[in-house]
Amino acid sequence: MIEAANIDVATLREAYRAKKLALFDTLRFARAPTRSVHTVLRQLSALADETLCTLWRDAGFGDSLTLAAVGGFGRGELFPYSDVDVLLLLPPEGEAGGIEPARIEAFIGQCWDAGLEIGSSVRTVEECLAEAEKDVTVQTSLLEARLIAGNKKLFTAFRRRFSRAIDPQAFFVAKSQEMRHRHQKFDNTPYALEPNCKESPGGLRDLQTILWMTKAAGYGSRWDDLAKNGLATSFEAQQIKRNEALLSLIRARLHVIANRREDRLVFDLQTAVAASFGYESESQRKSSEALMRRYYWAAKAVSQLNQILLLNISERLQPSDEQHTPINERFYERAGLIEIASDDLYEREPHAVLETFLLYQKTIGVKGLSARTLRALYNARHVMDSKFRNDPVNHQTFMRIVLQPYGITHAFRLMNQTSVLGRYLRVFRSIVGQMQHDLFHVYTVDQHILMVLRNVRRFFIAEHAHEYPFCSQLAAGWDKPWILYVAALFHDIAKGRGGDHSTLGARDVQRFCKQHGIAREDAKLIEFLVAEHLVMSQVAQKQDLSDPEVIGAFAKRVGNERYLTALYLLTVADIRGTSPRVWNAWKGKLLEDLYRYTLRALGGRMPDPDAEVESRKREALVQLALHAQRFEAHKALWDTLDVGYFMRHDAGEIAWHAKQLSRFVPPPNVPADPKAAPIVRARLSPVGEGLQVVVYTPDQPDLFARICGYFDQASFSILDAKVHTTSNGYALDTFQVVTTFLPDHYRDLISMVESGLAQTLTEAGALPPPSMGRVSRRVRSFPIKPRISLLPDDKAQRWLLSISASDRAGLLYSVARVLARHHLNLQLAKVTTLGERVEDTFLISGPELQGQKTQLAIETELMEALAS
Repeated sequence: MIEAANIDVATLREAYRAKKLALFDTLRFARAPTRSVHTVLRQLSALADETLCTLWRDAGFGDSLTLAAVGGFGRGELFPYSDVDVLLLLPPEGEAGGIEPARIEAFIGQCWDAGLEIGSSVRTVEECLAEAEKDVTVQTSLLEARLIAGNKKLFTAFRRRFSRAIDPQAFFVAKSQEMRHRHQKFDNTPYALEPNCKESPGGLRDLQTILWMTKAAGYGSRWDDLAKNGLATSFEAQQIKRNEALLSLIRARLHVIANRREDRLVFDLQTAVAASFGYESESQRKSSEALMRRYYWAAKAVSQLNQILLLNISERLQPSDEQHTPINERFYERAGLIEIASDDLYEREPHAVLETFLLYQKTIGVKGLSARTLRALYNARHVMDSKFRNDPVNHQTFMRIVLQPYGITHAFRLMNQTSVLGRYLRVFRSIVGQMQHDLFHVYTVDQHILMVLRNVRRFFIAEHAHEYPFCSQLAAGWDKPWILYVAALFHDIAKGRGGDHSTLGARDVQRFCKQHGIAREDAKLIEFLVAEHLVMSQVAQKQDLSDPEVIGAFAKRVGNERYLTALYLLTVADIRGTSPRVWNAWKGKLLEDLYRYTLRALGGRMPDPDAEVESRKREALVQLALHAQRFEAHKALWDTLDVGYFMRHDAGEIAWHAKQLSRFVPPPNVPADPKAAPIVRARLSPVGEGLQVVVYTPDQPDLFARICGYFDQASFSILDAKVHTTSNGYALDTFQVVTTFLPDHYRDLISMVESGLAQTLTEAGALPPPSMGRVSRRVRSFPIKPRISLLPDDKAQRWLLSISASDRAGLLYSVARVLARHHLNLQLAKVTTLGERVEDTFLISGPELQGQKTQLAIETELMEALAS
């Protein structure tokens, strides 16, 4: 060890750094058992202790004051880039022995110079107690205090007075509240795609909180102590230690790999951390997915055990005097919790496992399970074997849970939290904690399924009718909600197996229905919903709903109104269960339009273009009359438009166009004037958020590209575009756009679009190059290979261009420039953003599409635009 007298801080720094990096290498490359991480963390703490002691001796403080480790450093385990928190404990005022503040400041400065990232506080015992009384965070930090150097008597006196001052019950309440707030910050789930392995629910902080509570109450500061004191079983203590070691190793390797303090398993680092555990990517699964699944399982176990221990500590600190109210011979209700009558209930009567959740649904006033019940479930997982899963009594009980009128969502969430759902449904167990790297879902597969189940359930609850009015209206006339619950439970259950998860899931649910005695007619509907759960959104968001053939084909696929209604409800619930960012009012309108058009077709009334056009014209005229439009003001415009225009726009849009554009329209027999000024009008979208914008201007080959370029530069996203060319050569294009830019008043936004877009279209010159927008971290970490499909319709007159790629600013404009370069006419554009992925569909035509070589050139240029 380096001598203390006149220490060379630079030499000390290099020695500390070299030893620390050697320990980092041990963490990075070690293939030793996971629990060996604690040895390395203790060695890092001891190394920091050694360096501090060297500096302490060099400062010459002796026993005049005390140097103590506090906070995480006080536990004697130091993570690679965690702060070295210390307390310099001063003797009472008047007994400072001449220690000047400048000497203390110099010592702290030398700690930094030596490479210690120090967090320091300088207080007397009285000041420590006063601060601890005001702030539970300070109290927690001091609870971990450990002597490093200096006056032992002073430190002993501090510990004695601190122990007497702490109120275990008040501390428990404060830390419980702190934990709840912390969990809320992380959406109360351990399953975030980029979890914080320290702070997230199920993370290391949850375990530390338990030990703080038990230490404050005198029940022990180690997991074995809790087992000895009856707060945990030996098995539970063993499970906690195993999962704590894994979380600690993940956190330590995160620090080392990131070369900084980083507690989040961010996408950028997941692959590198996975590699440190020896995981390798396979054809069906990335290495990071294997790591994250292991993390989620550990976090889930920590959450379960944490809840058991919290309830046990609460009962020990403040025993409840509430009486047990018998529910039946096996269960009691106590303080709003279901409690088993005997600890070995599930061992003796495995049927009682599922009965627990049925009673949870049916018993009024019950809000959860007691610690005794949770512990028994945790320790009885081995009884939930193949015999348990194939037991007809359990099948009946499970179906009774599904058929209950209340508590479906809460029951299934609790079944998943306690691992019962995955033990009973083996196929569900395989997707617990499974990530979805499709840049679309933000939840793990099991959490997405439960979110969809929740959404379906809310359709049938009157209090939530304002959220999904049309869905709630349809649900009110639906006779068997449980059919939709089962379909929601199985719709994504085959994810990650390889192959089409819809087809595989349909087979799984077919077996489930047969095993659980579900009637053939109901089973067929459930199987249909699982097999076809993606179809309705694909048709609504990618195909031309004004085309009778599209509606006819979809109607034939669903078969009848009952199947259509069920599929619609499941589709809305599914989309809204993927990510808060994916659903919007425009998607809702597309789905509702498809439902209504298909319902009409199923009733034997296939769309009659002529009748439909006349109906929309009549309704539009009524609306125009309400605005006191002059007689036949609309005629000049309407005479230049074909059936396709009237089929693609509803009466409200037709009336709005006529009101805004009629006075600018030349007679039908007068060709477009190339010098005519473009007309741009905008309004708040009648379908939810954003604006609806109409452009009326002499047509030109690159018009769509210029419009896309403006919206891109102005930070608007295009959701939908309907493009028409009048018989006299004018373009009449309508756009649905959204933006995050919100001025003080929406009129300012409308004015900006109307003037800015008109000016852009007036200016001549070549199309500007696309701006290469930055992609998000998630896209960089999980890029998807761009896909392009260019297929003709049945008559080979129009072509359907489908594009799938990672989202970025400027992407649509890049595509539009390619279309303009080849003089392709755009008739319809549907732009679907699914999280970080786009699925865009364009209906195009043009002579260049007739040649195979030209088609290949177009596809090649599009691929280059997507990949740039």
